[in-house]
Amino acid sequence: MSKSWVNVAERLGSDLHLELCGTGSRRAALGRALRGAIQDGRLAPGTRLPPYRSLAADLGIARNTVAATYSELVAEGWLTARQGSGTRVAERTAPVARPRVPTKPSPGPATPVHNLLQGQPDTSSFPRRAWMGSTRRALTAAPNSAFGPGDPQGRIELRTALADYLARVRGVRTGPECIVICAGFSDALRLLFGGGVLRGPLAVEAYGLAFHRALLAADGVRTVPLGLDEHGSRTTELADHRAVRSVLLTPAHQFPLGGPLDPARRHAAVEWARGRGGVVIEDDYDGEFRYDREPIGAVQALEPDHVLYVGSASKSLSTAVRLGWMVLPERLIDPVLAVKGRRERWTGVVDQLTFADLISSGAYDRHVRQMRQRYRDRRNRLAAALAEHAPHIEPAGIAAGLHAVLRLPPGTEASAVKAAAWQGIALDGLADYRHPDAAPVFDGLVVGYAAPSDHAFAAALAALCQILPPAP
Repeated sequence: MSKSWVNVAERLGSDLHLELCGTGSRRAALGRALRGAIQDGRLAPGTRLPPYRSLAADLGIARNTVAATYSELVAEGWLTARQGSGTRVAERTAPVARPRVPTKPSPGPATPVHNLLQGQPDTSSFPRRAWMGSTRRALTAAPNSAFGPGDPQGRIELRTALADYLARVRGVRTGPECIVICAGFSDALRLLFGGGVLRGPLAVEAYGLAFHRALLAADGVRTVPLGLDEHGSRTTELADHRAVRSVLLTPAHQFPLGGPLDPARRHAAVEWARGRGGVVIEDDYDGEFRYDREPIGAVQALEPDHVLYVGSASKSLSTAVRLGWMVLPERLIDPVLAVKGRRERWTGVVDQLTFADLISSGAYDRHVRQMRQRYRDRRNRLAAALAEHAPHIEPAGIAAGLHAVLRLPPGTEASAVKAAAWQGIALDGLADYRHPDAAPVFDGLVVGYAAPSDHAFAAALAALCQILPPAP
């Protein structure tokens, strides 16, 4: 096929530049051109494409060819099509990875088109209308002083709203005076350990985010792994580490294996902190999203003087909302504020005021309930797909959260991760989360089910089932 350059006039007045080149069918050429434009960022998320009749006329190709190409890219997750809003470039939760181009055509990893990475909520479900309404109300009600230098402890409106919300929903025992606003969990670690408020070594769970361990290592903090089983972290092992004065736990939903921390082990951690004069750092990961079990209260309620509670809006709203909170034992408030400095540098006042109104108005509760149902449905579809196509694969940790761990036959994790990359599926192997000094528990895949758009989720599940290893 000869190369041609076309400027396509869209009905709304925008122009779309495409290059149709290469051999093969016109449909294949158009698909390559559109994928390339999306990958390169020339077609940004949300961009409306021309109606297929108009595009077909300008390109001199059949309308059915354009319609079929649009449908193919919708199924792959590149585009979205909704009645009344036309065909648009799909929102993406992460930049599209670009593989190195080989000098000769050969099999290899495909460009990811199915995002099954953990920790990423459904970006299309951000409560835009409620957020805008809260912003308007917050700005109207805010005193002029709110727009001066930011209080490093955070706006009193947000701290008051959070104190009420956390007490009601998570059983946290606190008041506004013990809450410090931060920019998320990583920022909390930076303030606590980078500023010397707490010092290592730090006990951690055998499986967790390597990113957090890297942040701690950069601040010179050595991490000591605790054993992990079906009841959660073996907190009784804390007594074996004489130099340890703090421990980081995910008691509501162990990350990434799932499951709550056994009540006896929760109490063991608290008793250890009391006896050692130490602190339990409670990462309330996925505390709002539980499906098949009763709510589990925060460990902080057992001993506010020795448990430091940390939460954020990254899973409930968006990773782009850089808002987190620490509920601190009273003796740690001034040291943390000293590290933050005289002015808030990371979290904006408008976002704090908006989030405070979102909570106080009840809109945040409504959003969380809606998302809990949506993610439960996603979880159920994943479980059903596995039961039908791979009944030998056992999903773990699915009573709560935004991901599942698929337990694989021994020795198959590395090949499954490689097969996923070849098929354009973005996901992680369980080994990526293991502490270097901890023993492996089993082979597995960490599969996030929240990020794909509704129209792309079925295709993502089908692709996932195709790369799973057969029964031994």
